Amino acid sequence: MDMATTQVDQSRGAARRGYAGARTRPWDLAEVRWAVAALVLFVAGLAAQLGGTAPAVWWTLYLACYVVGGWESALSGLQALREKTLDVDLLMVVAAIGAAAIGQVTDGALLIVIFATSGALEAWATARTEDSVRGLLDLAPSRATVLGAGGHEQIVDAAGLVVGDVIRVRPGERIAADGTVIDGASEVDQATITGEPLPVIKRVDDEVFAGTVNGTGALTIRADRPAADSVVARIAAMVAEASQTKARAQLFIDKVEQRYSIGMVACTLLVFAIPLAFGAELQPSLLRAMTFMIVASPCAVVLATMPPLLAAIANAGRRGVLIKSAVVMENLSTIDTVAFDKTGTITSGRPVLATVDLTGQGLDLGHGIDTVLSVAAAVESLSEHPLAAAIVSAAHERGLSVPPVEGFAAQPGSGVTGVVGGHQIAVVSPHTSDTPAAVEVAELVAAAETRGDTAVIVVDNGAAIAVLALGDSQRVDAAASVVALTGDGVSTVLLTGDNAKAAERVAADVGIVDIHAELLPEGKTDAIAALHAGGRTVAMVGDGVNDAPALAAAEVGIAMGGAGSDLALQAADVVVVRDDLTAVPSVLAFARRAHRVVVANLIIAATFIAVLVLWDLLGTLPLPLGVAGHEGSTIIVGLNGLRLLRRSAWPRMIGH
Repeated sequence: MDMATTQVDQSRGAARRGYAGARTRPWDLAEVRWAVAALVLFVAGLAAQLGGTAPAVWWTLYLACYVVGGWESALSGLQALREKTLDVDLLMVVAAIGAAAIGQVTDGALLIVIFATSGALEAWATARTEDSVRGLLDLAPSRATVLGAGGHEQIVDAAGLVVGDVIRVRPGERIAADGTVIDGASEVDQATITGEPLPVIKRVDDEVFAGTVNGTGALTIRADRPAADSVVARIAAMVAEASQTKARAQLFIDKVEQRYSIGMVACTLLVFAIPLAFGAELQPSLLRAMTFMIVASPCAVVLATMPPLLAAIANAGRRGVLIKSAVVMENLSTIDTVAFDKTGTITSGRPVLATVDLTGQGLDLGHGIDTVLSVAAAVESLSEHPLAAAIVSAAHERGLSVPPVEGFAAQPGSGVTGVVGGHQIAVVSPHTSDTPAAVEVAELVAAAETRGDTAVIVVDNGAAIAVLALGDSQRVDAAASVVALTGDGVSTVLLTGDNAKAAERVAADVGIVDIHAELLPEGKTDAIAALHAGGRTVAMVGDGVNDAPALAAAEVGIAMGGAGSDLALQAADVVVVRDDLTAVPSVLAFARRAHRVVVANLIIAATFIAVLVLWDLLGTLPLPLGVAGHEGSTIIVGLNGLRLLRRSAWPRMIGH
């Protein structure tokens, strides 16, 4: 059971470092640079205005903010006009110019800054998604060792491998192609693909996947798929496709922007033209139209939506929950089903010793549980296998002494042996030819595996003295999180690549009844699609590369950040930085609270707009009063939204 964990970790670290170096930095994006420049100019203009400098100074700064932050929106709006579409970005620029035309340049500049910042955030999210897909493709090695005639080795480009090529994979290397083992035995860490918490023994005729990590044995593999069709490549394609689909999501207020924009422009023109047609003078008609445009402009509506959502995002960030956009925050409020990955999400992904079952031979030889665990830990102390670490850790937790071992040896895919106190001790897999054959041992192994545990046999001088069962440790907050979700009327589902027995045991422990096990990444995505087809609005919670397509396909993907893969963190919409699972029900409840604030703000903004517009149309609304009413509504909805910044706004749940 010995495995080159150090080599694996080094390989993973190198892959992460290479990927990190290729990431897009915020300052690489023109949208971010323009937004920052607009914000700086706005702050400088506001400081100059409040500081009592000459109007020409702060007007110049504000107008520069207009140009820097608004030129892209104006250009895209004009391009949209060519396609007979009225873009809300152009409307915002026109409203900002209108505000400046009647002396309210500060309001217009603020509007420009809001829209420039929103565009920068969208560009940043898009760039990070593209980075994540490129990073996934880096999981598969770029080179492979191909065996030719007479066993001659040749290093080739992995992307050029074809079906039928025979490749050699040495200990600690990443496998370069999906294929079948034709010679050798080893243990392969394939958690990135299947989500299984422990390395899997691979022998002749077993299937292996590109991008997974070989253990201590050498494998000879026949390539069964070209690089473009490998599982890891298909994961990248699924993530890219799902991310593009989700990129079309919009805030609710954006969905009605077209009708509102057309209506406002049409009404402004009518307010100006109709009085002129009936003989009114130009200046009063223009003033009424300008007043109408100001009071009907969607500034308050924009502020009704964005500040509450941004305040909620900031508050969640202080709680260790990173929400990537306002659209994500709005989508969180609609979630009625949460799908959980198992390994690394519901469980820790680290094996722990579950039981020690003595055999009849072990009792006859006078062994007790502590003795068995002590000698097993002795031979495993020189192994780097994850199961070995769990056995040694269990011995230390019991306060047992671990005696020295001599003659240590490891057989890849089989187990480890050594001499402890004059006894030849072995800790072996129950599924190798070296396993002692006994009905009692087979029954104990079967019982452990039925519970979803991994069993190993401890052998003393050829006699099987005990069976150790090791399982994945459950997170202490998993059950509480599921209870909190179901208490709020949210359904829960378990989606895992692990075996059905392990999945059923974990699900029963935490209270999940809907279980889908033994799923490859596309299987998880299919399960999400099936939930969608059933009318469910789904959030997916996961941490691994194999979860990334499902994270991208769900309405909201939530990644556990403590041990999450780079791709999962980038494909997700929400990252739980502190690895606290109770943050999931908390953030859903918080999003629903933010949604209620947004709805209240929209009602307030719409009421102000309706009253001011009717006053302007049916009576004579003085421009200063119209501006005051417009600004008053903006301030009210802004302050109401900022209530979500308070610590007390975050839901109080277990662990918070």
